[in-house]
Amino acid sequence: MQKCIIGKKIGMTQLFDDKGNVIPVTVIEAGPCVVVQKKTIENDGYESVQIGFGDTTDKHLNKPLKGHFAKADVACKRILREFRLADISAVNVGDILKADVFAAGDKIDVCGTSKGHGYAGVIKRYGAHSLKDTHGTGPVHRHAGSNGATSTPSKVIKGKRLPGHYGVERVTVQNLEIAKIDAENNLIAVKGAVPGPKGGIVTITDSVKA
Repeated sequence: MQKCIIGKKIGMTQLFDDKGNVIPVTVIEAGPCVVVQKKTIENDGYESVQIGFGDTTDKHLNKPLKGHFAKADVACKRILREFRLADISAVNVGDILKADVFAAGDKIDVCGTSKGHGYAGVIKRYGAHSLKDTHGTGPVHRHAGSNGATSTPSKVIKGKRLPGHYGVERVTVQNLEIAKIDAENNLIAVKGAVPGPKGGIVTITDSVKA
């Protein structure tokens, strides 16, 4: 069965393997999550499960969401995410998903919202080269350079890499490996970095490349 869970990024640290090698890991507080809804082909045209994460109270929800949780007879949750799985027969509304649905060594995909960098130039945003700081380049050594082509189009072509808002985008890092599971505290240690700042919400699923 495919596995999925919602978590909160705690931060980065390091672990040591049996040979004493340092493993950089990102610690994620994964779950507990509750299954709020099952969507089926008969009713919705496709199969998926909706799970909730993070406790909240009624006063922070609008009427439709209150009714949604009341229909499922589950506690109110702050975060809702939907996952399309190939087989949802083993999952039922009200089931609790914890970090131990995964195991050390599993390959996973982690999706989150990247850190925001504000309004950035082409060097920071796209890794463009700057001009030399000497030899008369003047005050334009970090500028984007020529924008237009010739007089034939007489316009800037769509897709031109220019300064603008950088970050706060949906990013998925694929084929990461779980280094360690702490089932008691619902913590997952993932090798490498995952998108987003500390405290950011991420979703974890089985890797499509595995």
